[in-house]
Amino acid sequence: MSADVSTNVTVRGSDDVTARETAAEGQDGAAVGPDRTVAVVGTGTMGQGIAQVALVAGHPVRLYDSAPGRAAEAVAALTARLDRLVEKGRLDAAAREAAVGRLHAAEDPAELADAALVIEAIVEDLAVKQRLFADLEKIVGDDAVLATNTSSLSVTAIAGELRLPGRFVGLHFFNPAPLLPLVEVVSGFATDADVATRAYETVKGWGKTPVRCADTPGFIVNRVARPFYAEALRVFEEGAADPATIDAALRECGGFRMGPFELTDLIGQDVNEAVTRSVWESFYQDPKFTPSLAQRRLVESGRLGRKSGHGWFSYAEGAERPEPRTEAPAEAPKRIVVEGDLGPAEPLVALFEEAGITVRRKKGDGNIVLPGGGLLMLADGESSFEFFPEEIVYFDLALDYARASRMVLSTGRRTAPETLAEAVGLFQALGKQVSVIGDVPGMIVARTVAMLADLAADAVDRGVATAEDVDTAMRLGVNYPAGPLEWAEKLGPRRVCDLLRALHERYPTGRYGPSQAVARRCAEADEEDSR
Repeated sequence: MSADVSTNVTVRGSDDVTARETAAEGQDGAAVGPDRTVAVVGTGTMGQGIAQVALVAGHPVRLYDSAPGRAAEAVAALTARLDRLVEKGRLDAAAREAAVGRLHAAEDPAELADAALVIEAIVEDLAVKQRLFADLEKIVGDDAVLATNTSSLSVTAIAGELRLPGRFVGLHFFNPAPLLPLVEVVSGFATDADVATRAYETVKGWGKTPVRCADTPGFIVNRVARPFYAEALRVFEEGAADPATIDAALRECGGFRMGPFELTDLIGQDVNEAVTRSVWESFYQDPKFTPSLAQRRLVESGRLGRKSGHGWFSYAEGAERPEPRTEAPAEAPKRIVVEGDLGPAEPLVALFEEAGITVRRKKGDGNIVLPGGGLLMLADGESSFEFFPEEIVYFDLALDYARASRMVLSTGRRTAPETLAEAVGLFQALGKQVSVIGDVPGMIVARTVAMLADLAADAVDRGVATAEDVDTAMRLGVNYPAGPLEWAEKLGPRRVCDLLRALHERYPTGRYGPSQAVARRCAEADEEDSR
């Protein structure tokens, strides 16, 4: 995934424009045809990437930059990129020649007059962008679509001073634009539905996967993604696990492509922390978006990640990456008792039997009884120390228990070493690595997924985007193994809501209180079950 993924934050909020309404209206908005000129203002990495996408799609492309000579340099760089595509067999020589013939460096904004679509990718400064589009509006025709690739500003605010704000839209590409498929098509408060549809169809014709979105802090991806970082940081701050173990849990148990600590090191701790802080401030310091003090201290120390040579991990030459905590081999129990249905963890029963462990089923509340009498329970938002006199070992949620290469357990101080050893050996018998963390409510994967589901459902109910677009954005924009709403559906609304309520009881700050969207889904599921 791209470092740019976490640079999208709306500093100045706007009233939500319901994405569903936008989708329903203006369906006759035709894509900008390949014979029409696309202008790109700004020739940095993102500007060049967007220009390449439009160029390969067949458009005449004009590049403009206010710095003298930059546009010509960008044309040369893009030509070299096309040459590399030819060398790799991804573009034939004739197509390369045709593309180069359609690519021009504009030395004066007046050369953009015939553009049907202008996409801006310049510095993230509201006043600078407003001046740019005010000037462009005097140059291009009234039917031209004006678009910003802003990653940190309100689309509504940028268009606020325009004569025709209805033709203004956000097109948030993800870096590198030629490779990543997702584009968030952002409707500002004044964006015409027909214009949003035209922009949507245009980027779709370029081979991208567009999603519709209202102009709200974080758009889709960075609004919904905050818990992926925040919950890992909370677990670390509580001393329950180290960064390497938390990363391993989310990768090898949760199925995420990267762990949050290694990912923020890649993005840049300063960038990621600034996004979190800005989203939090844009939502008037809503506790669901509260930044991490630990990350703030890391930024203050200058440990910004890969770019500074040190973040959560060291990137100095020869530095060894810390290994996740992994338990030594333990003897597997020969038999266990499964009480009731294990819910999302039910596939474990067949895996235990395949491993030669005798499983006896009986009625109960969804627990595994170990030979020594200890209980093995799926993370539910409670802590093992709350149970007395039972000995409790919690295990974390997994996307796919068969494919997971690591299992994560947590215990309290009263849990006997023999009980923990039985639990460790049980999962090792399945070929899993096992990590043991501190007694933290909701563990790692379970609390992260519950919070992702909560913010995703809330975004849908507030009209930020459709459920399908939210899940698509999270899979494509940040490489999630499943959309948060899709995963929540598999878990069931009741389990998600109960987990959040349990966390809220233990952290009564409002951070974990279920949104009305989640509570409503839970009530509807209960009503359906009662019929």
